Amino acid sequence: MPSFDIVSEVDIQEVDNAVNNTVKEIDTRYDFRGVSTELELNKKNRTISLVTGDEMKIKAVRDMLITHFTRRKVDSRVLEFGEVEPTSKGQLKQEITLKEGISKDDAKRITKLIKNSKIKVQASIQDNQVRVTGKKIDDLQSVISLVKESDIELPFQFVNMKK
Repeated sequence: MPSFDIVSEVDIQEVDNAVNNTVKEIDTRYDFRGVSTELELNKKNRTISLVTGDEMKIKAVRDMLITHFTRRKVDSRVLEFGEVEPTSKGQLKQEITLKEGISKDDAKRITKLIKNSKIKVQASIQDNQVRVTGKKIDDLQSVISLVKESDIELPFQFVNMKK
């Protein structure tokens, strides 16, 4: 029976490229002259740490990050911006987390959405992904478009299509 998996993954190499491009842009921008700004990606923890001078600079870096993510074809919805906190040196810091995987609540919402659509497929939750199986490939494609049009705020990828 044909099947596919709904996942939410991040290409960490493209994230690294986007962060490096943002750092290069910060180095060349006039409004960041004389202000110590650090932007680092921790690949193991999947976090980006930002330390800069003031609230306006944080917003500027946030906009640059989103722009560079979009240019690298990484969905910016994976960025989860934490609270802005003061540092001991009079600067501000912010932790940015990369959201990966589908939470149990979102997986339940996806399976409920698929079941309510009356498309003849089965959806099952497996770890941090949802497997959809059906008899017809057309039904599976209908499910893909249904999930893409849903109001769930996660970037989805549809992988492991088996015929």
